[in-house]
Amino acid sequence: MTFARLLRLSFGLALIALALLAGACGSGPSADPGDVHVLTADGDVGPIMSRYIDRGIGHAESTDAAAVVIRLDTPGGLSSSMDEIVQRIMRAKVPVIVYVWPSGGRAASAGTFITMASHVAAMAPGTSIGAASPVDISGGDIGGTLQDKATNDAAARIRDIARVHGRNEDWAESAVREATSAGAQEAKTLGVVEYVSQDLTSLLSQANGTSIALADGRKVTLATADAPLRFNDRTFVENFLAVIGDPNIALLLISLGTLAIFLELLHPGAIFPAVFGAISILFGFFALSVIPVNWAGVALVLLGIALIYIEVFVTSSGILAIGGAVALILGGFIFTTDNPEFAGPGMEVNRWLIIGLALGLATFASFILANIIQLRRQPSTAGVDSMLGQTGVARSPLDPEGYVMIRGEHWSATSDSGPVQPGESVVVTDVQGLRLRVRKRPEEESPREAAEQAVAEGDQAEGGTS
Repeated sequence: MTFARLLRLSFGLALIALALLAGACGSGPSADPGDVHVLTADGDVGPIMSRYIDRGIGHAESTDAAAVVIRLDTPGGLSSSMDEIVQRIMRAKVPVIVYVWPSGGRAASAGTFITMASHVAAMAPGTSIGAASPVDISGGDIGGTLQDKATNDAAARIRDIARVHGRNEDWAESAVREATSAGAQEAKTLGVVEYVSQDLTSLLSQANGTSIALADGRKVTLATADAPLRFNDRTFVENFLAVIGDPNIALLLISLGTLAIFLELLHPGAIFPAVFGAISILFGFFALSVIPVNWAGVALVLLGIALIYIEVFVTSSGILAIGGAVALILGGFIFTTDNPEFAGPGMEVNRWLIIGLALGLATFASFILANIIQLRRQPSTAGVDSMLGQTGVARSPLDPEGYVMIRGEHWSATSDSGPVQPGESVVVTDVQGLRLRVRKRPEEESPREAAEQAVAEGDQAEGGTS
């Protein structure tokens, strides 16, 4: 496949990817005014969850819904996405109810901020809320002055959010400063949430008649007891993008994609590697757009992959491959940023994945290089030079001249190893015009060994001429 065709293919796939992303931003199910829209936000807080909640609230606003219920179950996530969700909820033109659900679920870390931002907060029995202390991208403590800055900022923000909705400001601050958590009943007693509800139906009955003040100044009274429910779940594309929005997946997609493109360059015409490679790279870079990456780390990873592949074309006795593996490992270690985030574990590239990927790609490049070197050392298979190392049979006595049969053809030949009797095996050592120079092949010498020896003798003969 030519570079131009590959470029056109990549452009076409990019258009397909954009179409998929556009499909992911569809509004939602058909609904009537006064319906209650139900969103289910589970998993890590990230860009996909933020876009999903924004889409769901927007659809509810456009259909004049009675309220939006966000069923929340999260260990936390990115502070940037958390901020977007909190701001979207607080400026919503319809009441937003956050329901920590199901039993056994939690609204930890960033989930605490999201719950506190809602107009009505509720929890299912057996759920928990809290532990909102800032941590780094790997889930560990930040430490030092940066820890103090992040903690003070988060404490002030959550106090303000709690104050807006008349909730327990002191407990909210302790969730940040001391990583305090509370179960459902305790959270209700402390004034962190308004209701403990067994299910969605009981929650809507409890919240019915509650007066809500919206950001635009309007006051509405919830009419949710008998309101029809409209479940607006994430689309298939949104679920797929949520899966690939992981640094480990992003690193694999980019690495395997470039490997597939490399295979296409080695063996032009194989369409599948080019298609797979282009798609993988496109989705890999999309994944990079939804996770907090360190672009210096990304650059090191790409440089490492490039060096490993260049080793195949520019023989450096392994220096390029080793340098590429080192660059790939170093880039993987700093692939994600270490800025303060309200994050659960899992936003850091797995160390063993980095090392395994680097060693695997380096081994692959070395394997390809070894095969290329072996091919270069084999005798030519075309033209007169292809006769070097070929074995044949004497058709007449060679003492020293006579005739031999090589590859089904009769050739005049001269023996360099003494007399040869008809029927004995010979090996071609040189070609002089239309006459071959041959030697007798001992019975213990294999055809491959004979060919290698003949080529070596030919190389020595060329080196000795001037």
